[in-house]
Amino acid sequence: MKRLHKFILRSYFSPLVATFFVSLFILLMQFLWKYIDDLAGKGLAWTVIAELMLYMSAQLVPMALPLAILLSSIMTFGNLGENFELTAVKSAGVSLQKFMSPLIYLTIFICVAAFFYSDYVIPYTNLKTNTLIYDVKNQRPELQIKEGVFYNGIENYSIKIAQKDYKTNLLKNIMVYDHHDNQDNVNVTIADSGYMKMTADEKNLILTLYNGYSYEEIKENKSNRRKDERTYPHRKQYFEKQEIIFELTGFDFNRSDENLFKNHFRMLNLEQLSYVEDSLEIQLDNQAANFRKTLATVNYFKKEELLIKDQEKRKKLNSKKKKKTKSEINKNINKDSTKKHILVNEASLSGIISYNIDSVFNKLDNRSKEEASNFALTYARAAKNNITNSKIQLNRKAELIRRHQIEWHRKFALSFACLVFFFIGAPFGAIIRKGGFGTPVVISILFFILYYIISISGEKFAREAVMPPYIGMWLSSFILMPLGIFLTYKATTDSVILNSDTYLLFFKKLWKRFLKKSE
Repeated sequence: MKRLHKFILRSYFSPLVATFFVSLFILLMQFLWKYIDDLAGKGLAWTVIAELMLYMSAQLVPMALPLAILLSSIMTFGNLGENFELTAVKSAGVSLQKFMSPLIYLTIFICVAAFFYSDYVIPYTNLKTNTLIYDVKNQRPELQIKEGVFYNGIENYSIKIAQKDYKTNLLKNIMVYDHHDNQDNVNVTIADSGYMKMTADEKNLILTLYNGYSYEEIKENKSNRRKDERTYPHRKQYFEKQEIIFELTGFDFNRSDENLFKNHFRMLNLEQLSYVEDSLEIQLDNQAANFRKTLATVNYFKKEELLIKDQEKRKKLNSKKKKKTKSEINKNINKDSTKKHILVNEASLSGIISYNIDSVFNKLDNRSKEEASNFALTYARAAKNNITNSKIQLNRKAELIRRHQIEWHRKFALSFACLVFFFIGAPFGAIIRKGGFGTPVVISILFFILYYIISISGEKFAREAVMPPYIGMWLSSFILMPLGIFLTYKATTDSVILNSDTYLLFFKKLWKRFLKKSE
């Protein structure tokens, strides 16, 4: 290895390690701010919190690597340009591409390592992290009572508060439903304000209420169950202070079975994602085929035979008071029914052959038309409900397939982002010639925010089927990679595109021309 290659690798390695841990720390702080409400006040052991931080740090590595590569490459080449070491290298006849070649190979190695890390380590860390977060959220559920929402986490109770002061822990407009008798809302307590605190042994929760009343409906005797005889007995008691004690048994921190989450798309590697995606596509095709078959055979070509019931016919004949024997009545009924069968079948057959539904409908009498219209409306509503429900199910299945495709492409896209950011950061640092943590940090944050916005937008478009997943997940790379190629070309040709003096001279020339024209 040449000394020049050792020099550039040594200059690049230290900033890369430092910026990687700084980036990882920043992303980890973002995670803590997101879940601080779920972690605070739960009485968790430090080992549980440390385990959660460890898994979350491992999960954030693919996101921290591109940011670290971008920042370290800008810092490295900015320092070399600021100290005129790049000028010395170029004056010795070494091109920028040749000077960057060891770092290019190192970045490619990092990309490959990041891909295997995303394929094998990330599913495991996702499983551990999500399972642990689920257990943490479900510990001490009594502390998760939110404003304006009924909370049913405490057994046999339903609690609602209108407002909560987080500084003084004062609760306002409290409503407590007691369901110990397994009945409806027959026992309710309402108070203007109150406090909630846990006992020292953390086994009970005490709710202290002020200025309220309790209302209880008393069970009425069975003899007074008729509406006109019910008296609706009840009991109402006012109080200035009242305490309700809730038992918190079963709320200790317990570990859930990881098998409950292992089939989630974020817990699968590349091979598993492909297998599940193929299975889901087969299920979707079969479900769509069954829906089309059911729609065609049951809803579109529905045929009903209109029959006249014997009892209805007899009632009509009796109302006319015609003197006929029972045998004659049955004979007429059978004769009319046969005619009706023939008429409906002929109408159905002619409608199938000629597709002239109006002519078939016009051959029916008024009563048959009304019955046919009612049947048609009933079947149309049933068909509409069937189509709506099937559409929802098919869309959910298709969205699940897209989710798996997004995760499949994510493993490649995040790894390739390391290479994209290197080709942006290295030439950018060579052009601006500014090292340290000042300018490089600002520029890196701007580029990373741009990349993050494009990535989130592309993922959302892919999730909502606006564009295919392979376009949505690679959209940020498609946009930023040409920028990296352009910056590399400009840095190779010693462009002054980012030199402030160049733009100052340009505007000075324009100002002088403007003054001459005005004179």
